[in-house]
Amino acid sequence: AAGGRRGLAGLAGKKPVVAIAGSTGAVGQELLDLIQERAFPFADLKLLASKRSAGSTQEFMGKTYTVEELTKDSFDGVDIAFFSAGGGRSKEFAPAAVGAGAVVIDNSSAFRMDPECPLVVPEVNPDAAFNRPKGIIANPNCSTIIMNMVVWPIVQAVGVERVVVSTYQAASGAGAAAMAELEQQARDWVAGKSPVTQDIFGRQYVFNLFSHNSGIDLATGYNEEETKMIKETKKIFGDDQIKVTATCIRVPVLRAHCESINLTLKSPLDEKAARELLAKAPGVTVQDDRENNKHPEPLDASFKDDCIVGRIRQDVSQPDNRGLDLFVAGDQIRKGAALNAIQIAELLLSRDA
Repeated sequence: AAGGRRGLAGLAGKKPVVAIAGSTGAVGQELLDLIQERAFPFADLKLLASKRSAGSTQEFMGKTYTVEELTKDSFDGVDIAFFSAGGGRSKEFAPAAVGAGAVVIDNSSAFRMDPECPLVVPEVNPDAAFNRPKGIIANPNCSTIIMNMVVWPIVQAVGVERVVVSTYQAASGAGAAAMAELEQQARDWVAGKSPVTQDIFGRQYVFNLFSHNSGIDLATGYNEEETKMIKETKKIFGDDQIKVTATCIRVPVLRAHCESINLTLKSPLDEKAARELLAKAPGVTVQDDRENNKHPEPLDASFKDDCIVGRIRQDVSQPDNRGLDLFVAGDQIRKGAALNAIQIAELLLSRDA
């Protein structure tokens, strides 16, 4: 297609020129790891970051790349632009990338609820990626993705009326600096330093947990993370009627989120059938060993592609096998961010519609 329209045209079978905006951050680095690990095809690679990081170099797959400053002129010849530099940067620069002919896969919240930007989890709604009037595909919130991976197979089988989710969210969701601070707080604690370093969250994080650090709506009491999970799930599932409520909490874990999920089902489903459904679901591993109390843990999910689900049981408070409890762990940087984005790109290369 002509320049400026390639973002709307097909990429099937192409060896794309790839740009990563925010390449020096936690998700940007994970994208690079996954490009290598998954042998994602690319003709050339542009690493883009803030002015502060511009000029630094990175060795990748036997070649030295120089990080360039992210500007509106960064995208000439680019086919796929991954954005993981925050919502402000995405709003400022993603339209320029599309204007230069790229498809943008955006990891921020900037475009998620835009009706003209599909919000995609490849295991759930892959076809949505091919209807992108603005040339931008949004990557959902990490907590939403991890929840959707295990709820969607059950939606397909028996329908889900209501989801109640409580999250246990890792430091990685707030970026590499938050992960480094958690490690620093542990060192401070051991050294007897008081108070511990508190530059990111403004509070002690190690040996503590606290309500998610996103902005809170003073009228409703819901924070932004909770609201994202509610709204995004409806959009991804294409179901405005599904009821979702969430409570999001930060816990002193490095990189994998956990979630406790309670479902009200439209039709009965016993736990054995649920376990079998989830065992067959793409991108999901069942770890549900009652005898040895071996269930999903963030350390087990870290650096793994699959979300791990366990504690699969009937909700005894809901009659007729219409309630189910689950516990899931998923790597926030991988499936919660970089892996989902790479899978969207793989989808675009695999077919044109």
